[in-house]
Amino acid sequence: MAYMTWFERRVISRLQVRVGPNRVGIGGLLQPLADALKLFFKEDIRPTRADKILFPLAPAISLFAAIAAFAVIPVGPAVTVAGVSMPLGIANISVGLLYLVGVSSLGVYGLVLGGWASGSKYSLIGGLRAAAQVVSYELILGLALVSVAIVAGTLSLEGLVSQQAGRLPFIVLQPLAFVLYLVAAVAETNRAPFDLPEADTELVAGYHTEYGGMRFAMFFIAEYINVITVSALAATVFFAGWSGPILPGPHWLVIKMVVFLFLFVWLRATLPRLRYDQLMRLSWSVLLPLALINLLATAIAVAALG
Repeated sequence: MAYMTWFERRVISRLQVRVGPNRVGIGGLLQPLADALKLFFKEDIRPTRADKILFPLAPAISLFAAIAAFAVIPVGPAVTVAGVSMPLGIANISVGLLYLVGVSSLGVYGLVLGGWASGSKYSLIGGLRAAAQVVSYELILGLALVSVAIVAGTLSLEGLVSQQAGRLPFIVLQPLAFVLYLVAAVAETNRAPFDLPEADTELVAGYHTEYGGMRFAMFFIAEYINVITVSALAATVFFAGWSGPILPGPHWLVIKMVVFLFLFVWLRATLPRLRYDQLMRLSWSVLLPLALINLLATAIAVAALG
């Protein structure tokens, strides 16, 4: 996560033809460490109207949900150490896809509680926007993944990878589901051009306006971990994860993830922020009908083919 911030700054600086972080370390490589030290030693300020329990708890909820969601991502094939087969992943459960969608959606509770507990109107509006945005786009993301699950016949992420190994990846079989997933993933992670919950031109910083120091850092870390998680999930579900044409392993997953991470940064550097009504209209009037049509067509095709 730390070097994702360095990667984003460097890429945006190149895309916008300006100087990026290049002072701390070689090419700015130590900039994430400097940022961490700065945030760690910043004073923890709490507004007088903030809730004493929920205000410090909200960032921890978002961070926990972000870290827990990555637990079911298969990083690579099982390796044998001293005669014992060890999977390259924290957990391999039969409903990994369902687990990931469920746990990742818990992160919005941190945003909503942080916005409400801050005692600030800007934070409250940011939290409400985050809740509405997640409700709208979690549905699109879930329907896109369900379409893939119907084709694969499994909810196991390891199973999805093995079904694509040496065969057509699901991006070929489900191109519309991939596009829907990609748009929903950007909105789910509150990234530009869907960063309405923290729109600085309207809400100062949205749900984390009143946060500073390590509590702000926890929201910051959770956002970037979510970006990494949805990139890993896209690589796993639609591009066969760690499977590759030669020497399957974690390096293939990393390469595919970096492509998606670059796409996230590219979108932030080039696209303006949508208005809130445009964000909602895109979800309910355009993406939801497409997701339902794709799901219906997929179910009919799978049933017809037996």
